[in-house]
Amino acid sequence: MSTTAPRDPYDVLGVARDADDSAIKKAFRKLARELHPDVNKHDPDAEEKFKQAAEAYEILSDADRRATYDRYGHEGLRSGGQAPNFDGFGSINDLFNAFFGGAFGGSFGGGARTGPRQGEDIAVAVEVTLAQAYTGDQVDLAFEAVDRCEHCHGNGAEPGTPIETCERCGGQGVLQAVTRSPFGQVVRQVACDVCHGDGRVPTQPCEVCDGRGLIVGHRQLEVDVPAGIADGQRIRVSGRGHAGEQGGPPGDLYVVVQVAADDRWLRDRDDLVTVVDVPAPLAALGTTVTVEHPGEGELEVEVHAGTQPGEIIVLRGKGMPSLRRGGRGAGHGDLRAVANVQIPRKLTKEQRELLERLADSVSPEQLRSDESVVGKLRRLFGR
Repeated sequence: MSTTAPRDPYDVLGVARDADDSAIKKAFRKLARELHPDVNKHDPDAEEKFKQAAEAYEILSDADRRATYDRYGHEGLRSGGQAPNFDGFGSINDLFNAFFGGAFGGSFGGGARTGPRQGEDIAVAVEVTLAQAYTGDQVDLAFEAVDRCEHCHGNGAEPGTPIETCERCGGQGVLQAVTRSPFGQVVRQVACDVCHGDGRVPTQPCEVCDGRGLIVGHRQLEVDVPAGIADGQRIRVSGRGHAGEQGGPPGDLYVVVQVAADDRWLRDRDDLVTVVDVPAPLAALGTTVTVEHPGEGELEVEVHAGTQPGEIIVLRGKGMPSLRRGGRGAGHGDLRAVANVQIPRKLTKEQRELLERLADSVSPEQLRSDESVVGKLRRLFGR
């Protein structure tokens, strides 16, 4: 894959930034047809161009990826584990087959998908607390995956027995097939249904894997969750997916992180939002209160005299670590504490007399505010 800076996916597909899913899919299929080797033999860069188009489509056809890109660009996709990556595909034909099920046929370099084949990717979900997402943590995963059979070392034959040439395909591993696609009739080569593209078959299949060369195994793995990760973001662990076939590389593992909801905080991008209760007399006088923090226990918050209901007290740099700025230590959001001014519901006779005396002593000048009605509403409703 090229090491040049990634291009804007909207520019690659030639669509507007407000294009809907139908327009994006139509543009991708049109571009893919133009880049197919049967109609584009003159362009030696066609493979690279198709990979760019495929990556652009992967971004824009996925609502979460598209939203991340629109906000943070390619850096946001990379830091969140959402960046598409086709470097592991054995040939460009693998890419065409991945998107169109082999309807295009052929490949850059000819032949069907035979020989070494990369394993499929695995997606595993893991739940973490907001505190874990704040500090970063190691989590244990347990999942099923396709592994190489150690009994036959992946060749599918019982140890000590021969492997012969496939009679159906004559050892070629491929068969000719004619199919119809959205782009017309295509003559293509498909993997042999007997030897599955290997060109050879064992005379006595392995007793453990039944000749497949692969078995389903149980895996356990520790994965590092980076500080600042958000709900729904993915962590890519290269080479930890299903085992490849015929010596092909394994796929990748994608860990989908689910951050559990916490009653104490709401998350707004890299900011944390919480509520701090302040008794009405202390809101008028000014005071110091404490607020819980997911990584630092309790923090002191200065409430200035005359604090109003719904007023927001901002603690700079006390929010979530920012993945967009390089992870932990490279910047944090803010902690926003919304003042909940508590009005006493039941008063003693003495308290009522004191409040009545206070009410009589307060002048209009002391209650006047330069804040507009709209400003007050925005403060109260958090807008």
